Amino acid sequence: MKRDQWLAAPIRAGLATALLAVAGCGTDNSPAAGHGEPVVMGMTDKVVATDPAAGYDPGSWLLFNNVFQSLLSFPKGSTTPEPEAAESCGFTDTASRVYRCTLKDGLTFSNGDKLTSQDVKFSFDRTRRIKDKNGPAVMFSALDGIDAPDARTVVFRLKSPDATFPMKIASGAGSIVDHTVYPADRLRTDGKATGSGVYTLDSYGAQQAKFSVNPSYKGPAKVKNAGMTVKFFGGTDQLKKAVQSGGVDVAYRGLAMKDIALLDHSSLQQQHGTQVVEGGSAEVMHLVFNLDDPVAGKLGVRKAIAYLLDRPTLVRDVYQRTAEPLYSVVPAGITGHTTPFFDTYGDRPQPDKAAAALRDAGIQGKVQLTLWATPDRYGPGTVPAVREIAQQLNASKLFDAQVRSVPTQEYEQGTESGRFGAYVKGWIPDYPDPDNFTQPFFGKDNVLDNHYNSPVISGRLLPQTADQPNRGATKAAFRELQDIVARDLPVIPIWQGKQYAVARQGVSGLEWTLDSSTVFRFWEISKSAAG
Repeated sequence: MKRDQWLAAPIRAGLATALLAVAGCGTDNSPAAGHGEPVVMGMTDKVVATDPAAGYDPGSWLLFNNVFQSLLSFPKGSTTPEPEAAESCGFTDTASRVYRCTLKDGLTFSNGDKLTSQDVKFSFDRTRRIKDKNGPAVMFSALDGIDAPDARTVVFRLKSPDATFPMKIASGAGSIVDHTVYPADRLRTDGKATGSGVYTLDSYGAQQAKFSVNPSYKGPAKVKNAGMTVKFFGGTDQLKKAVQSGGVDVAYRGLAMKDIALLDHSSLQQQHGTQVVEGGSAEVMHLVFNLDDPVAGKLGVRKAIAYLLDRPTLVRDVYQRTAEPLYSVVPAGITGHTTPFFDTYGDRPQPDKAAAALRDAGIQGKVQLTLWATPDRYGPGTVPAVREIAQQLNASKLFDAQVRSVPTQEYEQGTESGRFGAYVKGWIPDYPDPDNFTQPFFGKDNVLDNHYNSPVISGRLLPQTADQPNRGATKAAFRELQDIVARDLPVIPIWQGKQYAVARQGVSGLEWTLDSSTVFRFWEISKSAAG
């Protein structure tokens, strides 16, 4: 999300079947009926947009996933998309280029308007037409056109094979809007949202957003609360105090790593009546190299860094073990994951091998290197993590590395212009498939801006995997891709994150909101009257 929100599970055996023909399993046509107590949640992320054509960040997608329906959705604990607004979906050709969905009968938006195939076509066409720079239109670059031959049928025609298309439309980017309410060629700017999802957006402002259960929702979700209020906090300390004092029932996305670690290892009394809930995540962080840079562009320099990087120490000291060392561009829990960086460069510093790599490249003396970071885009641990990497390099006596930290706008300009030689980026996936950890980085018009191109990856492996509806059958190709990246070193994977939420006693269901689908499901959270 943008995902060069870069800040982020196992792919089940049934994925191949789901991609070929997603049938109406597990659905329930009864309307949602909220039970239990209302829940108050706090986070430091902001909701950047209430219009699905504009939002491409974790806060906005949290809203989209709860207020809007998509044709498909990710059930709790699963990375296999299943029907949501659709009754069934599937590819109608062996080339994975024509995707057909049949809508459930009787769908309505929260304002009472009927939801038909016209709204689905309108929603996708609108996102692509507006093409907001901060929106998800980039996810549908392979979409050629959409037909709505009748009120319940939608047919997507793709320019090229894309077996991951069901996952894309199951994400927040696939949100369906009312064609009579949303402008066709511009964003809605009144801060309101009209969807057919589990909740309605009652109010939205700088301090909080309020959600009610949508009585006309028709889908598989079973609502376990009477509504949600999300409060936005300006810093981690305020959020921590709010959950400890009972000002919020749940704290999500924004607590400091040290606070999570402290609470997680404290006694019940020391936790101030809170509990820490941990979930899986495919969020990752990479060190990226500009291959046109006079220093970072040298393979010998990049090899030396790979030999010197101490991930276990970094995740222990900087991230307080709230992350795991990552040794490949495809994270653990995702189809085809291997560990070529561990196999090639080890998990502890090897100064002798680093020195040999520099010597073989004809590099003498200390390498002068600047590592770039930003404090306000990828989490509070980013700058400390980059400083730790610089210290590790300098401890070898082979580098004279310094760290420069700049605001997000300057950081983005620096990476896009090629001014930075080495910089970090994080990634939260749009959908849990190896394609989403490789195509955006090594395909055409990739997001890294680092001047790397592998004809084998972009010309053979990525097209080959995109054409394979059985995602398990892509393992060999993705393993080859990961080996090439470990050899060429356009990036060095650093860590893979975990998801955490801190809740007051009496709150339950959070384990069903924290998985690698990145869908935070309001409806799974419940609170007892005493909570």
